[in-house]
Formats: sequence, C-alpha cells, structure tokens
Amino acid sequence: MALVLACLIGLVSIPAHAADTRPVTDSLGRTVQVPAKVDRLICSGSGCLRLLTYLQAQDMAVAVDDIETKRSGFDARPYALANPQFKTMPLFGEFRGHDNPELIASLNPAPQVILKTYGTMGHDPQALQDKTGIPVVVMDYGDLGKNKAAFYATLRMMGDITGKKDRAEEVIAFFDKTEADLMGRIKGIPEAGRKTCFVGGIAKKGPHGLLSTEPTYQPFELAGCKNVALEAGENLDHAVVAKEKLVVWNPEYLFIDLATAQMGENAGGLYEIKTDPVYDGLSAKTSGKVYGLLPYNWYSINFGSILADAYFIGKTVNPDRFADVDPAAKADEIYTFLVGKPVFAQMTGAFGNMAFKPLPLK
Repeated sequence: MALVLACLIGLVSIPAHAADTRPVTDSLGRTVQVPAKVDRLICSGSGCLRLLTYLQAQDMAVAVDDIETKRSGFDARPYALANPQFKTMPLFGEFRGHDNPELIASLNPAPQVILKTYGTMGHDPQALQDKTGIPVVVMDYGDLGKNKAAFYATLRMMGDITGKKDRAEEVIAFFDKTEADLMGRIKGIPEAGRKTCFVGGIAKKGPHGLLSTEPTYQPFELAGCKNVALEAGENLDHAVVAKEKLVVWNPEYLFIDLATAQMGENAGGLYEIKTDPVYDGLSAKTSGKVYGLLPYNWYSINFGSILADAYFIGKTVNPDRFADVDPAAKADEIYTFLVGKPVFAQMTGAFGNMAFKPLPLK
C-alpha cells in the first residue's frame, strides 16, 4: 500500500505541462516543442508584435522590446498607435532582436514561448532558448511581393501557436481581397500607358533622403504605375540611386515617404527636393506632382500602409479607376481591420498632416 501511495505521489509531482506540448517546425527548420495551449508570450524582432496585433492576440504579450517604450514625435506604426499600453509594459530587451535572457527570466508572469522574426539578427534563437528554457520559434516576416507565401505561412504558424487560426485566415483573406480589388481597378492599363513614378525617402534601418527608394515598390505595382527605379535592379528590395539618374528618369509623379522627416527640417527628401537646384527641372516638381506617403518601413514593413498608400497613389495617378475611393477613409478601413482602430489622423498628424497631399515645394 505504501509503495502504491508513493508512486501516486510521484505521479502528481510531475509538472502538468511536461506532456502538454507539441512540435512546431520554424522557418529555420528547427523543431521546437511549444505548449499545446499558449496564453503568454513575447514577440522578439522587427514587426513581430505587429503580426501578433493583426491576429488580435496582443494581450498575450507579457513584455515588449525597448522600441515600444521610446517616445518620439514620430510614429508610423499603426499597431503601436492602436495599443498605447505597449509603452508601459515590462521590457525584455532591445529592439531588432537583441533580447536580454536575464530580463526574460525575471518576467512575472513568465512567457511560455518566444516568437522571433529575423532570426539572424540580435540574440541567436537557439542560444536564447538554451539560456531561458523557453521555446523560441523563428518566423520569416515575408512581404507582399515575391515573399508573400512566407508572410502568409508566418501568420498561419503564429495563429496556430496562439489559438488564432481562424483570425489568421481572415487576415490572409483580407490581404487577398484588397489586392484583388486594387489589381481589378488597374486591369487593362497598357504598360506603355502607365504613368512614370518615383518614390524617395524610403527608410531602411533608419531614415534616408530623397534618393533612397525601392525598385520593386509594391504600392506602385498595385496602383498601376511604372516605377522608373526598376531599372536599378528588379531583384533589389532597396537602393540608393544617383542624383543624376533621377534627373534622367524625370518621372511624371514623385512621391516622398514621410519617414524621411525624421532627418530634421534641414535634411531629408522634402528638404532636398525644395532646395537642391539640380531638381528644379524635374517635371513632377514644376507641375506640383510631388506627394507625401505614409511610411513603408517602420520597424520592418508596414503591411497595412502598403495597401493604404496604393489606394492614394492609384487615386492620384489613375483617378478614373479610383473615383469612388477616399484615400484617408480607405486607410482607416484597413487599419481598423488589422489593428482595431482608425489611426490615419494620428499618423499623418505626426508628419505635419502631409500624408496623401501635394507637398509644399517653397
């Protein structure tokens, strides 16, 4: 009898979660055992918390990295604007995946899993897992272009881990439906009839000037434009082009990503187009066809802003195809679905209300 009782006590003492796990294969090909039911986690790496918010699972986060608590006059992250509570949450490390195992170990309540984007940046995922004893799942952030499948796979993986599978499918369907609407509007525009456009001021791990661009800028493709910078390289996600090249291209429309405003009043894309005499002959400048866009990259790709910018660009360049669209209202429709709140006014307000408008050139 005593032996039976001892065995029963031994069984009771086994941690309840020991057998309550399941394997997940992450984007690095690692097999990671995660809890069958996850209620608490942290999101490491650029954009990870954005995707968690898309899945309406942000309340599972028990801590944030330090970019969420930094206060700045600029912020173009809809997910953060819609969740001001992130600014006062406990910290687990620095931004871009520079996690602090000691801080993570001290969190109370403790996370059950660490979701990590850009696994090659910051703290090594396996080392972090070994040091904390918490499973680390690496995910490919992807994009809306050639890496869309990776983006969707990550939404599904995150949805599976957090119990938000249905919401993940809703988000994927939303992107597909919205892109289909955009592509349907520009259908039939011949390549030779597409307006020539350039976008400058694209951020890449910080703000840049006018000549920072994206040769494969997704909003141009969705709005039916011809991106003059595509000549710089069809496989380039980012490029800094020569000043003389922009003059030679002489696009009909010039768009400036307002992330460039972070460089200050006497620097950045808008300052350059206003003050550098080399640009005085650009047809877009002489005709006043220079417009402000919501930032494309801000702690990685702003997926919702890609769609919002595409509607504004389409309305500007192909107005007959977008006659029924109010770009600001469309932006808020997109943000409300993805992050739960209409935040367009907050975003453009941070940039002098210059988004979706002709920019002052004098």
